[in-house]
Amino acid sequence: MAIVVNLDIMLAKRKMKLKELSVLVGVSTVNLSILKQSKVKAIRFSTLDSICKALNCQPGEILEHVKS
Repeated sequence: MAIVVNLDIMLAKRKMKLKELSVLVGVSTVNLSILKQSKVKAIRFSTLDSICKALNCQPGEILEHVKS
C-alpha cells in the first residue's frame, strides 16, 4: 500500500506507550496496534482527530504517502 502509518515514530517522539494513547483516544490497544503496523484499510476521521489531539500533531505526521 502506498500509505504508511508513522504512529510508532510519533509515539516515540512523545515518549508515550500505545496503552497510554489507547486510554486517551478511547480505541483498543489491539486496533491501535493494527493501525501502527499499517495493516488497516481505513481510519475514521474522528479517530485520526483524537490521535492528533492526544499526540499534539498533524495528520500528515502520522500518515505518509510513499511512491510504490
